[in-house]
Amino acid sequence: MERGKYPLEWLDLLITVTLNPSNTDVSVITEEQAEHIESHLREEILRLQSLIKGQVFSINKENEIDLLIKQYHASLIALLDQTIKNQRLTAHVEKIIQNLNKAILANLDELFSFLETRFSKYISLDERVPATYFDVTKHELKIKVDRLWKYAEDNQVAKLLLKRLTHFVTASTYPYELTFRVVLYLRELINGLEEIDWIRNDREDFPQLEQLLIYMNFNSKKFMNILTDRLAKEVNRYEQPVERMDKLLYFYKAYNQLHRKPDTKLNPKYRDLDTVINNWFSQEIVYLEKKLRLTVIPLQGNTDMTSNNRTTPIQKVLCVLSTDQMALILRATDDLRIIHAKSLTEVFRTIAPHLSTPYKEDISHEAMRSKAYNPEERDRQIAIETLERIIQRIREY
Repeated sequence: MERGKYPLEWLDLLITVTLNPSNTDVSVITEEQAEHIESHLREEILRLQSLIKGQVFSINKENEIDLLIKQYHASLIALLDQTIKNQRLTAHVEKIIQNLNKAILANLDELFSFLETRFSKYISLDERVPATYFDVTKHELKIKVDRLWKYAEDNQVAKLLLKRLTHFVTASTYPYELTFRVVLYLRELINGLEEIDWIRNDREDFPQLEQLLIYMNFNSKKFMNILTDRLAKEVNRYEQPVERMDKLLYFYKAYNQLHRKPDTKLNPKYRDLDTVINNWFSQEIVYLEKKLRLTVIPLQGNTDMTSNNRTTPIQKVLCVLSTDQMALILRATDDLRIIHAKSLTEVFRTIAPHLSTPYKEDISHEAMRSKAYNPEERDRQIAIETLERIIQRIREY
């Protein structure tokens, strides 16, 4: 906060003095005064948001930003606690004061949402939330969840999600520790639901709700099952394996091009959504590839395969990575001497004939060699992500 100046001074005086029954006779506050306070309260919240953004922008050191946000967060929690006390002590007075305290709680909640969404990396997310803070947050979230139910009539995913959120905002006990991380995740998720255009959705692949849940790594087992069931039904509408493969690869590409929020997860104790869904895609692609091969082999069987001039077709392994991405991984294994050959060219010459991709049946070892030395950034990133998924899977064995 600014040196020599307390940015929350007006808000602090309002809560700790003006509306505190221990310090002031709140019954003398008129309706006109209450309206003036509520009007100024809104302006103050907007001013504070602008001030905080300006202060953060003007600071160059991360540790100073960290301290600033923590100071604001701690001060607001203290003011929230005092507002709750004021509300309890003035439960018997006229509605003017009760409504004023409700307005303060709503505006404080908005300020918390602003801090925790814009500057979440500076807040100690694994700390347990204070009881009063959680009660107020839960009340505000319940109002939003109740409004969203009207969109869930014919939407299986929305029903699943809102049932879970309703349980959270109405439960009295929880089987896990209520940390700022938990509250922030649900707050951001509900805010995302409010931004969805439920009426208009012209995406062919993944509707806005699914995009949001994928972005938020909503790794609920039920959601994963609903998502894979829907994709399977879309793919199986086509009769021919070639058409099914084409549709499946379209979904696979579209899925991996969606945005993700880093270091975010609904259930920290379960596998990431991407791990499960990408594994499903891989298994489905391999299955369809086998079916495609079975449709080709009988046709080959009608020819004279007993002729001494015909050679047995090379058995290939389908890899969902591109030639460029496989080349990068093979080059790395050769550089680290994980595999041994006379040269990297020999590695490619030996392995390439036995590999295929969903888009290419025959891979040239020369093309693979040239790609290994001129990788594009996108291929480099996909290769890294693939190896990270392999590491995660091995850890789960």
